[in-house]
Amino acid sequence: MAIFDYNEIMKPIYLVVLITVLVAGAAGAIYTAQKPAVGEVVKNDLIAVDNPRLNQAIESPLFAKGQARGNWYFEASFPVKVIDDNNFILGIMPAQALGDWMTTDFVPFSVTMPFSVPSTPNGKVVFQKDNPSGLPENDAELVVPVSFKEMIGVSAELMTVKVYLNDSRYVNEPYFDCARTISVERQVPKTAGVARASIEALLRGATQDEINQGFVSSIGNGVRIQKLTIEDGTAKIDFNDWLEYQVGGSCRVAAVRAQIIDTLKQFPTVQNVIISVNDRTEDILQP
Repeated sequence: MAIFDYNEIMKPIYLVVLITVLVAGAAGAIYTAQKPAVGEVVKNDLIAVDNPRLNQAIESPLFAKGQARGNWYFEASFPVKVIDDNNFILGIMPAQALGDWMTTDFVPFSVTMPFSVPSTPNGKVVFQKDNPSGLPENDAELVVPVSFKEMIGVSAELMTVKVYLNDSRYVNEPYFDCARTISVERQVPKTAGVARASIEALLRGATQDEINQGFVSSIGNGVRIQKLTIEDGTAKIDFNDWLEYQVGGSCRVAAVRAQIIDTLKQFPTVQNVIISVNDRTEDILQP
């Protein structure tokens, strides 16, 4: 009867396990070495962003700067977006070249962009190559992961509210009502200030799925609530200047008003709504 030495049999197995562990450890070390550190400049061969940096905590308005090669621009600019982890576009604005962009060299850029209140603690800033051709092969972007200062430490408990978007499905009808809205639900952090939370959710706009159905927001990015009071059935809500930014035409004005008013009137304590911008009420949202 043959006698087997257990240790001799296990030696090759031990060797394989040891090699596997060493290789995995080396791979992990390489990955760690290559992974950008928090606070590091995010860049590629065409663009480098000095601010914000990797996983930086940002607040509105965001000042972004860096440098990009001339072919990243078109007519001396390219779009920058602030997006939260629920894919709401909180802000979008063109970054402007600070030098001659008709070159292959790096050209400095900057942009100061207000953005809406985020729905998640984290998000990203997207620096998008301007692509007037619309061809997919000319698309490029640089993504900088960030966190939002005002969302850090919020309650994890959620509640459901309604926001009112414009219903554009019948826009080609001869008697289309610009003030026509439709309600959709949003999950927001639980709070006693439910009316404010609802308007903040409204200011984040529509989801892509809602847009595909024909539901849109006429309110621009970067709009912020400055003050909201509800007393004796009247809600008085004051916004920053961005409520009126590039808002023109009687239909657009009616749509913006309807979204705000209908969202606030979902609450039984609100029968009337007074909208202001920097405490002005008499001449706001003019066609």
